[in-house]
Amino acid sequence: MKKTVYKILLAVSFSHFLNDTMQSLIPAVYPLLKEKFLLSFAQIGLITFTFQVTASLLQPIVGHYADRRPRPYSLAVGMGFTLVGLIMLALAGSLHMILLAAGCVGIGSSIFHPEASRVAKLASGGRQSHGLAQSIFQVGGNTGSAVGPILAALIIVPRGQFSIVWFSLVALLGIAVLCKVGSWSKRNRVLIEGAEQKQERRAYPELSPRKVAVSVAILLALIFSKYFYLVSLTSYYTFYLISKFHVSVRHSEICLFIFLFSVAAGTLLGGRLGDKFGRKYVIWISILGVAPFTLVLPHVGLAWTIALSVIIGLILASAFSAILVYAQELIPGRVGFVSGMFFGFAFGMAGLGSALLGKLADHTSIFYVYQVCAFLPLIGLLTAFLPNLEEKSSEVVA
Repeated sequence: MKKTVYKILLAVSFSHFLNDTMQSLIPAVYPLLKEKFLLSFAQIGLITFTFQVTASLLQPIVGHYADRRPRPYSLAVGMGFTLVGLIMLALAGSLHMILLAAGCVGIGSSIFHPEASRVAKLASGGRQSHGLAQSIFQVGGNTGSAVGPILAALIIVPRGQFSIVWFSLVALLGIAVLCKVGSWSKRNRVLIEGAEQKQERRAYPELSPRKVAVSVAILLALIFSKYFYLVSLTSYYTFYLISKFHVSVRHSEICLFIFLFSVAAGTLLGGRLGDKFGRKYVIWISILGVAPFTLVLPHVGLAWTIALSVIIGLILASAFSAILVYAQELIPGRVGFVSGMFFGFAFGMAGLGSALLGKLADHTSIFYVYQVCAFLPLIGLLTAFLPNLEEKSSEVVA
């Protein structure tokens, strides 16, 4: 990668870090909001559902529009919506206001992710680095998701809901960075996209529309299994630890940070391995390979729960970059649409999962939720039906 392009990729990853740090504050302050507003688990799930649905529904539309009419400065606009949402959350005095704030943050996410993923691909330097570039982009977001709960434990929990407003400074920093990224993208997009399209026509195999559709459906099923399981940890892990092991809120937030940090590490690892060994193999191992650990998790003590959650985070997180790049290779030339579709579906499944699992927890228990979710990674068996694009690509080039 050229030095300037590499800096742009790091800038996009850093902005993703800032974006997801702010977004992760929403689930991180759930214990505080639950106690202050006397919320049920179902209402907690509704907050996540509102954020995830607004984040998911617009992303394919934004991505499709970006493919046809690129808007480089839309990244900064998306961060602006997140800024407004944070201020609203800090001032919220009712569940309805919290839901409105969560929806505003979700809209910011829906604008940010498709275009940021496009820029990451443009800055990748070539097909052999697409997975690594997406991983660098993703690891910024996952690291931000890990840092958010720690900052919430250190700043928001002791000082209260209004202290969320201090994170508006983070949003302003993000807007400044993304304005510079937008300027670079505007100057270089035509040149880089032209080279990418020529490379895609040479390198990518031609598959029948039916094969592409079936493959996309399988990938979406894998996203479903991954994010339904992940949301059980990101949204309800603190409650699980508090209820089962009687740890403090601060201790539970630290444990959530440890899990989310392992997710960040797994994301970076997955993209690099996908470039080197093939994305299908990484998808296979990361989804199905995590099943033994998820099945054991509900039946162990505190120390093993933390250890297994780290292993689960490392393995399961390696899937998304590989799935996203695999999908982009299935449908070349539609980076924004594919990114928006998969990011949107991921957020949608996380939101739906949070709402349904919250309802299930209210009617049964938080422990039962983890027993049910333990079987979700078995859906990874569907990976066997995906074509080996790397092998077909070699045949095309030959």
